[in-house]
Amino acid sequence: MAKFSFEVMEQCVYPFTVKESEDPDVILGSAFGEDVAVTRVGDDLLLSHVDPIVGAVNGIGWLAVHVACNDIAASGIKPRWIQLLVMLPSQEDTNDLKQIMCDAARAAESLEVTIIGGHTEASNGLKRPLVAATALAPACGKRVVRTSGAKPGDIIYVTRGVGLEGTGILASDFAVEARKRGLTDQDLNEALKLLSSVSVVSEALKLADLGATAMHDVTRGGILETLLEIASCSGVCMEVDPSRIPVPKVVKRFANAFEFDPLKMISSGTLVATLPPEMCETAEALFENQPCKLFRIGVVTEGRGVLLRSGSESHLYTQIACEQDELTRMWALLRPEGN
Repeated sequence: MAKFSFEVMEQCVYPFTVKESEDPDVILGSAFGEDVAVTRVGDDLLLSHVDPIVGAVNGIGWLAVHVACNDIAASGIKPRWIQLLVMLPSQEDTNDLKQIMCDAARAAESLEVTIIGGHTEASNGLKRPLVAATALAPACGKRVVRTSGAKPGDIIYVTRGVGLEGTGILASDFAVEARKRGLTDQDLNEALKLLSSVSVVSEALKLADLGATAMHDVTRGGILETLLEIASCSGVCMEVDPSRIPVPKVVKRFANAFEFDPLKMISSGTLVATLPPEMCETAEALFENQPCKLFRIGVVTEGRGVLLRSGSESHLYTQIACEQDELTRMWALLRPEGN
């Protein structure tokens, strides 16, 4: 359940996708680091994105809708429609199917998006449920924010904290293992609550209105991979003070128990954004009294890669490693109960 490497994508996927020059209505086609396609439909633009949930079992319908909508919102556009692909191991899994759809409908209602269709199927080749969501949205004349828009001098922000989704999934699907590793029921309950805050839609739309130059939700590979993708797409260096990256206390406890790096853990609910310096004071004031906090973690500079600098110590990351993720490693090492 890992992504393919950047090299594999360049060799086996991108050569077979349409290029903007081949279809005048394709404004943004398949490109590394850009999570949405943008196509011209009449006088407007349509944004679309598809994403599977493969690293979770419980709450998979809820996660699928939110994760797909996050990518649309990270482009500065409000998501509107959802299509769902739901696949289960057996035709007997009707209770699971109903629960997945109930959770998906609950997520859609919270985001004010509409489930307009999709596909359901049973396949005995599956070991656990697979749900993929396609999110769509008209731009309605608004500016589309791209991953490739960061510029030297921009300030780098992150919302909420890191490691959120992965920690919540460990508490949900690996609860028995978590207790074996010394985590308490209180730890588990606190971690499970992280899964109720996996949406970045509200904060992404606000930051887009403030002039965000680039935005990206933090999914597989964690915040380090997210920063690398923005840096690569924008042709810049993301200079970050790792001590400023917020790691919630419950994430730290799970990281210690499961021995994972919070900077490399999947974290839907976390958004990275770059803003022009003149908009920073306004942005920080806007988020000051909000439940979703905004943290300044660094600055965009000339160069390439991600430079983690703390005091006299620094480390430059340049290698794209989208196939690596700490939750993927957990699934490889451990078998969650009941699966």
